[in-house]
Amino acid sequence: MRRTGGVAAAVLTVLSAVLLAVLGAGEAQAAGYRYWSFWEGSGQDWTYATQGPALVRPDDGAVQGFRFAVSEDSQDAARPRHAPGFAKICADTPAEKGSKRVALVIDPGTAADAPDGRTPPALRTACAVVAPDASTAEALAAVAKPLRYDGNALLCAISGYPASGCGEQVSGDGHERPAASAPATSATSAASADGSDGSGSGPSAGMLVGVGAVLVLGSAAVVQARRRRG
Repeated sequence: MRRTGGVAAAVLTVLSAVLLAVLGAGEAQAAGYRYWSFWEGSGQDWTYATQGPALVRPDDGAVQGFRFAVSEDSQDAARPRHAPGFAKICADTPAEKGSKRVALVIDPGTAADAPDGRTPPALRTACAVVAPDASTAEALAAVAKPLRYDGNALLCAISGYPASGCGEQVSGDGHERPAASAPATSATSAASADGSDGSGSGPSAGMLVGVGAVLVLGSAAVVQARRRRG
């Protein structure tokens, strides 16, 4: 009986160790994406946009913001670090008949957000004067060229920053991962999105299936041990 109980205890110990290792690996692999997120301003705070800048057609007097940072999804995306009102940004830009003014805040982020070895430009604001039906993307193009997009209409660079890369995945230790793509976010895509690519930061489905299989096998071993004891 002691031998059987020892076998069962050993099996359960191994199972616990495997489970902790797999879950720990999931946490270690937590990653985010380095990209430009898109925000709508109230003059006091920011709200993550529910549509991409190519779809949003702001009214005259609107405030729109862009922030470059590493974020897992829209829930933890970094806001622009300043939220000035329209009156402050467009104070020196009088209204013109047949056009509208859109206040823009362009925040390239901090050194921690930047690709390795690069220095981000300073945060800046601009007042775009565009056609009444212009989108936010068109307003941005009017004041912050050159813009760079990838083949999926993902906004990769504003005013040439960053010079390369586009929505690359970044591991938990801050290093870029190859062959990854950014989540479809309201910051960069034409379509509405929730900011998540479904990968998340926890263990993958494959990991959990593997853990489940190990648990089943371990349970069977314990049952068989008990039968032998009986």
